[in-house]
Amino acid sequence: MGSASLVATQPPGFAAISKLRLLGAPPRLLSSNSTLSESSGKGKHFTLAIHKSLNNVSTENQIESQVPMTGTAFDFKGATISLTDELLSSSKKVTLVRHGLSSWNEESRVQGSSNLSILTETGARQAERCRNALIDINFDVCFASPISRAKSTAEIIWHGREQPLTFLDSLKEAHLFFLEGMTNAEAKKKYPELYTKWREDPANFHVDGIYPIHKLWGRAREAWKKILLTPGERFLVVTHKSILRALICTALGLGPERFRAIDVHNGGISIFTFNRRGEAMLQSLNMTAHMYSDHVYHL
Repeated sequence: MGSASLVATQPPGFAAISKLRLLGAPPRLLSSNSTLSESSGKGKHFTLAIHKSLNNVSTENQIESQVPMTGTAFDFKGATISLTDELLSSSKKVTLVRHGLSSWNEESRVQGSSNLSILTETGARQAERCRNALIDINFDVCFASPISRAKSTAEIIWHGREQPLTFLDSLKEAHLFFLEGMTNAEAKKKYPELYTKWREDPANFHVDGIYPIHKLWGRAREAWKKILLTPGERFLVVTHKSILRALICTALGLGPERFRAIDVHNGGISIFTFNRRGEAMLQSLNMTAHMYSDHVYHL
């Protein structure tokens, strides 16, 4: 009696199918005609069908599909948005740091874009802790806000490194008009409606038709593009809480209405990786172990 046997060999065209999948070919390229050819034993037809499908894959799609993905996902195109609108030279890793404690942090004043709030002694020690925690990481460039408290923090962290320290206006803090310099208690008492709007609905907070958080989102996108298109693979960014919120949210595709969904402490460290399409994956948010110990990060 005849019996069917299973042969432990790859069917004709199997390698071509694998190549198609690696190139990111859409499922429709693995057509029912190919399957029929295989099942009927017509390996020659099967292989020809696969080669024809391969030839139909555009060069652009092949390039895109060979772009390294962040994390371990095979492909997550569309899960986040490109921050560059063009392919990067390589994948990138960006470490974000909030400045150390400032004088107006200590006094509970509205800081905004004012340059009058300076790094305190406690803030300087926090910056030193950040420097020690990141000592084993080889950054290509440090980008920082030119506003005093962030500038001083960056200079402490970057001390002893030879790579460039670059100050970007796009990393400045949100401008909060006449609220800047007032204690939170004073601002709440003098401008109750405006202050409440700032605290509870910051996306719709505005003065004379100007919406600071919307402007912040625009600057965050500008900063990301500048950072990611800079030659190199590892970058450090030292800046302020509100612009950090905007950087994190824009990278994740979140709008200004999510502004207070993110919190970052003084000296807090967050990390993003980006694939070559400029799409982000958040790896760590507001790490502060180094603030309470001698922890050193190996990222």
